[in-house]
Amino acid sequence: RYCQVNVPDELLRDLLPGPVTLVLRRSEELNKDLNPFTSLVGVRIPNHPFIRDLARACSGPLALTSANISSQASTLTVSEFQDLWPQLSLIIDGGPIGDVQSPECRLGSTVVDLSVSGKFTIIRPGCALTSTVEILRQKYGLIPESS
Repeated sequence: RYCQVNVPDELLRDLLPGPVTLVLRRSEELNKDLNPFTSLVGVRIPNHPFIRDLARACSGPLALTSANISSQASTLTVSEFQDLWPQLSLIIDGGPIGDVQSPECRLGSTVVDLSVSGKFTIIRPGCALTSTVEILRQKYGLIPESS
């Protein structure tokens, strides 16, 4: 209800929950203060039990950001962003969000813009690039925006 979904429900089920962020057109129902200078919004449903339980307990969308400084590697545990703690109002430790030994887990989610019908644009390659592009191209026949 917070974005305009212009892709099949099955595509959503193929990519979510997981390490993919879908960028879609925002709906009028989404708080205007979230991403105020764009008509798009990123939607992510992590495959992590704690954050999914937290989301279910909330009555609206959660607006979150990564716990790292832009362009730095993603953090996977709360101790890895300890230098940011003084700037934060709340820190919730739901446990590691990936294999802390895996460099791939630190790439962050694959961010894909699906706001243009029949096309996709990879905004950030992330950790699920190959499987995401395969699903979008082969299963759903979407073409890269630059084509």
